[in-house]
Amino acid sequence: MKLIHTSDWHLGHTLYNYDRTEEQQAFLLQLAEIVEREQPDALLVSGDVYHYSSPSAAVQKMYTEAMLEIHRRCPSMTIVVTAGNHDSSSKLEITRSLWESFGLHVVGSIQREEETVQWTRHIVEVTGKDGRPVGYILPVPHVYPQNFPSPDPEMKREERMPYFFQTLLDETKRINTTGLPVVLMAHLAVTGSDTTGHTDLIGGMDYFPLNQLGTGYDYLALGHIHCPQTLKGSDGRARYCGTPYPVSFDETYPHSVSLVTVESGKQPEIQIIPIENPWPCLTLPPEPLPFEEALQQLKEFPDDKRAYIRLNVLSENYLSPDCQERASEATRGKACRYCYIKLNRQQKETGEEQPHLSIQELKQQSPLEIARRYYQETTGNTMDDELNLLLQEAMNQIHSSANE
Repeated sequence: MKLIHTSDWHLGHTLYNYDRTEEQQAFLLQLAEIVEREQPDALLVSGDVYHYSSPSAAVQKMYTEAMLEIHRRCPSMTIVVTAGNHDSSSKLEITRSLWESFGLHVVGSIQREEETVQWTRHIVEVTGKDGRPVGYILPVPHVYPQNFPSPDPEMKREERMPYFFQTLLDETKRINTTGLPVVLMAHLAVTGSDTTGHTDLIGGMDYFPLNQLGTGYDYLALGHIHCPQTLKGSDGRARYCGTPYPVSFDETYPHSVSLVTVESGKQPEIQIIPIENPWPCLTLPPEPLPFEEALQQLKEFPDDKRAYIRLNVLSENYLSPDCQERASEATRGKACRYCYIKLNRQQKETGEEQPHLSIQELKQQSPLEIARRYYQETTGNTMDDELNLLLQEAMNQIHSSANE
């Protein structure tokens, strides 16, 4: 079975308030061209179709038109789309029945009928161009551990997910009497995976050992982690295809989709197909320099070159408040899009480092003090009096409401 594995499209994502429609359309067009060239048996989208759970009408139209075009390029291909943690499962499934007319299967949630899981929703038979079955796709959307169904109300939270995955694989084995290849889809973070550049780390992520996803699949098509990688210890069977374009400046690795050939009982053959982005994310200069030197490089950046730019600045102290304005002014009339200053704090000659708070010390800080520290560390500037006052008023209101 030949398939294209992609995920984490994040359609509708903006970068520092810049619209990214052109980039997203460029990716979708390249994907359609890849599909037309490769003529795969299946296209897998392993979650995070959209960046926001309530995408705009324009973004939904972009997705719909792209899927119709992709289907037109290879009408015999099965398409399977699952919901990620950024998607609204119910909204993604609204047109589920209609999409099935185009060979597109949407799985946004796990559904039960009289307390029994509808396993058939998660077992998609893939047929080749001759109409004969060539394999099975098992789509599992993003589900929080406590929400996985279980046959026993007393089953522990940590036991529910392994039970679901293994039961799904066992159900597939029962109907897969001819030993066709089996591909499992999941949108989650596997323990030990490379999370370089992943912005979701700010809010924390749940990690799961690979063995909790069961045994009996020939390929595991993962989504959620943006760095493309085949997981160690999986015998080449588990892979994150990564994002098709950067969602943050720290995603400095190449972006692509994965072309995978799966044969039952054998290690999958994986080919990486790069995706070209018309608006690359550049850190200028590559190595941090003092503000004036970095600003000069920004001024000398080619007028007609398109790119998102963050200025890479080295400083012992915090920058003056006008630095952002001066950097923005330096790109006036240029094709590039200035985003922000990445401040790298230079240690003083004494070797003195910025103080780090322990957990206990952090607990002793007031919310306002923590907010001031965060603002200073992320912007390089001291919070001004007006913002201080607004935060203080907000904290007073919260405190008053809590005491009512």
